[in-house]
Order: sequence, then C-alpha cells, then structure tokens
Amino acid sequence: MRMRTGAKPMAILAVSALLLSGCHSARDSTVRPIPPLVVHGALGVVEVGPVHLTVERLYPPGTKVHQGGIATLIQAGTPPDLATNAETQVLRAPVERSDLRIILTVAEGLYRVVGRKSAGISSIADLKGKRIGTSTLSSSGYFLHRMLAREGMTLADVEVRDIMPYRDLVAALRNGEVDAISIWEPHSENALRALGNDGIQFPGTGVYRELFNLNTTAAALADPGKRARIVAFVRALIDTTADMNRDPRRAQELVAAAGGYTLDEVAHSWKHHAFTASFPDDMLDVMIDQEIWIAALQKRPARSRAELAGFIDRSIYEEALALGR
Repeated sequence: MRMRTGAKPMAILAVSALLLSGCHSARDSTVRPIPPLVVHGALGVVEVGPVHLTVERLYPPGTKVHQGGIATLIQAGTPPDLATNAETQVLRAPVERSDLRIILTVAEGLYRVVGRKSAGISSIADLKGKRIGTSTLSSSGYFLHRMLAREGMTLADVEVRDIMPYRDLVAALRNGEVDAISIWEPHSENALRALGNDGIQFPGTGVYRELFNLNTTAAALADPGKRARIVAFVRALIDTTADMNRDPRRAQELVAAAGGYTLDEVAHSWKHHAFTASFPDDMLDVMIDQEIWIAALQKRPARSRAELAGFIDRSIYEEALALGR
C-alpha cells in the first residue's frame, strides 16, 4: 500500500507506521500489506467529495468509496469500516443499535427551499397547503420541518411528497407536479437553474445546516489495529480537505463520476457546502432536537441526552489532530 501523489508528510508517517507493524519479526523485512479500510458513502451527494479524494490519495489505485451509508454499518454479514451520512441517519437506525459512532464531520450542507414563483410562493409562509417534494426521514425533511416551524407551521400544513430517485425532484418542480422542494445538492441548484426567473429560494442560514459525518461502530474502535488505521484515515482526510478547499477540481471530478453528474452540475453546487473536517461543538444539541422530531415520526419514545451523547466519539478526531500535519 502506498500514498498517492499529493498526500501530506504526517499522513505518510502514520500509514508507514502501520505498514511496519505488519512485519513478521524484527529479523524479517517482509511486510504484510495492510488492506485499505472499506469506506461507504452516498455517491449521489456532493458532501462526499473529500472522502473520495482521500481514498484516492491514501490507498492503491482503483480503491473506491462504495455506495452505502449508516445502514450498511449495521447490515448482516461483513459491514464496512466507515460510512458517511447526515446526522439524522444515526437517529433513524434501530434504537437497539446504540453501537454506532460519529467520529468526524466531513462537511456542512447549507440547505435551502427552492420553489416556483408561479405557484404563488414569495415567502416560507406561502408554502402552507403547497405540494413539497423532499425525503421526509432525512436531513432535508428535518430542514423543511425547521423552516416551516419559523412560520408556526408543521409538515401537516403542507402536502409532502417523497420522490425518488432524488434527481426526479428537479423535473417534478419544473413540470408543476410539486410547488417547492427541500433536498440536498446538486438537485436544489439544478432545480433553481432549470426554473430560471420563475425560481425562488429560501436559505436556512441560522436555522439548520446538515452535519455530514464519518461514522463507524464501537466494535471497530475497540480493535487496536483497526482503530490505528481509522485514525490515519481521519488525519489524511483532514489534510486532504485543507488541500481540496484551495483547489476543489479533482474532488469535483470524483463526485461527478461517482454520482453520474456533469462536472458543471457539481461545480455550481459546490458553494452550498462548508467542507470542515472538524467536530462541531453543538453536535449533541442538534441531535437532541432531531431526536424529538424523528421519534415522533417513528412513534417511539425519544431518547435522553445521555443516550444520544453515546453516539458521539471525539477521540479519533483528537488523536488525528495530535499527529500534526
């Protein structure tokens, strides 16, 4: 295994240490190659860009991010080592799966509601009684909930339409099947561009931003060898994100190829994200409010603050920071 061109010195040192740990003995120079971590992500979203780029830099040629999210971490058989998803998806998982762990925020999705002026929409209040395309039990559904709440409304005050595949939301809005949409990129940007002068948008600044996280399980973190590889991956992801924020072209190309988009679509929607590779201090507070909302939709009791805190593990991020750049 080798670092790809562009990888940074400390990430190289971290992975080199892992490789050396695979020697048969002090007298045996043969190194057992350590396989790459298996990483899953929603290939149709822009937020996964720095993860694509990290995998390309850190692992042998041909290694890819596989389609999947948190659900694959708890699937039967052999789960991946890491998976990306918005924070809402940890809460959607079966309650008994309290072994899921959020270990890093890869990006923040800066959502907006996009609507048609010709549908009589000039403010969020005008959404009352309108048809809104979204994905209800997701970050976009929660965002819509928060935006409506600002005007004293709930999802019951609108006609929610869950439309898949998500790219079909653009045509549904353009053709008048729905009056507005609440969804992640690049679909919101594509919809706004398709509507032209008939389009209107309502950003969620100060209301909600998606926390698109890197996740694993308690069992993976309890395995010393795997934990070291995860720390090395997170360190490389932090460094790669800093490089990517200076020049996003290659990451955009990888997102476009994996998601089936044009480079133009990805580039135009890039600005609606903050690629942070960090750990926000308000993670738990965000999840507490979401838990109340999701629990009501799932018709179950909401979990306590202490229970939700168990999903958050900053230790990998802190160990990665300690490696330095």
